[in-house]
Amino acid sequence: MSQVAETPQAVAQDGSYDGLRLRALTKSFGSFHAVKELDLDVPRGSFFALLGPSGCGKTTTLRMVAGLETPTSGTITLAGNDITYAKPYRRPVNTVFQSYALFPHLDIHENVAFGLKRRKSSDVDRQVQEMLELVELEAQARKRPAQLSGGQQQRVALARALINRPEVLLLDEPLGALDLKLRRSMQIELKRIQVDVGLTFIHVTHDQEEAMTMADTVAVMNAGVIEQMGAPADLYENPRSTFVANFLGQSNLIEGRITQRASDVVTVEMHGIGVSIPAGRAHADGDMGWVGIRPEKVLIGEPGEALDAPGNTIPGGVISDVSFVGVSTQYLVRMPWGQEIQVFAQNTGRRRLFRQGESVELSWRPEYAFLLDHAQDAAAGAQKEDV
Repeated sequence: MSQVAETPQAVAQDGSYDGLRLRALTKSFGSFHAVKELDLDVPRGSFFALLGPSGCGKTTTLRMVAGLETPTSGTITLAGNDITYAKPYRRPVNTVFQSYALFPHLDIHENVAFGLKRRKSSDVDRQVQEMLELVELEAQARKRPAQLSGGQQQRVALARALINRPEVLLLDEPLGALDLKLRRSMQIELKRIQVDVGLTFIHVTHDQEEAMTMADTVAVMNAGVIEQMGAPADLYENPRSTFVANFLGQSNLIEGRITQRASDVVTVEMHGIGVSIPAGRAHADGDMGWVGIRPEKVLIGEPGEALDAPGNTIPGGVISDVSFVGVSTQYLVRMPWGQEIQVFAQNTGRRRLFRQGESVELSWRPEYAFLLDHAQDAAAGAQKEDV
């Protein structure tokens, strides 16, 4: 399967490319293809995220870059050098794992200094001091790992990897063991550190918020291939597949028949209602498609109320569920054709809350909608609730 997105990083086909380049990278375990002919360029100095569900191939890709898995076929080059079959310790690459893997019998200073001392580097103490300042742990230098919090231990593991000045730092679900509040503060910290040191970070995660908060570029992986790649806002606002639309946030996908294509707009008949989609956000080839709209882009009002979203007004809805979640109220609205539409309404206090069973109208601005190929599964990528 080819990538859905254009990949602007795919430049300079010769050895002059100074970033990380994967070409036709494949990893098979018997008849199972974990990674399928992956082409990917990661520019030097960027923060890049591989995002996807368990089993999509993202960790296998990372392990091949680290030298912990041998590719079945394809090539890996870094700064113009072929490292496809190089031993892990011969690669200018370091990995930070979820488990931290710190030495419990060494203090923090000694943990961070470990790699430099093995290489008999000079001026070790100064380098360690600078690195501990970078991760804001200079006051903890003589403590053991067990005396630190999970977030502090994660920063020690980061400092120990960064002090070796790798060409690429690989982060394998590094925040997965932290609680939600700490994870969010560490997301900001990781991005700050990456900007400060200017190294290439490749971050593997299944957490969409993590990827979108930190990365310059996100590649969404599914079943061993990249579905779409680009800036986080571009992927969210203009997904090119149902998998990306559902995996990155939540989407309402409504079946429709394409009635007209113009240079700037595509018109769709959606259960008897005409809606329009900008041509640059229409990714359906046939006569049928899925009209997509994010829940927070849908406005909700009483029947006949003038809503600030000219162009697409959908009458006949009935509130089937109301969830107050503080910053917003999440509604499920059953439409005349039987489908429930999600609406996230910001709690600004400017309008009243609707109650279950009330009749409403929905509306959205045409420029926020997108159109996806009807041949794709409308449920692909949707997060399953734990039972």
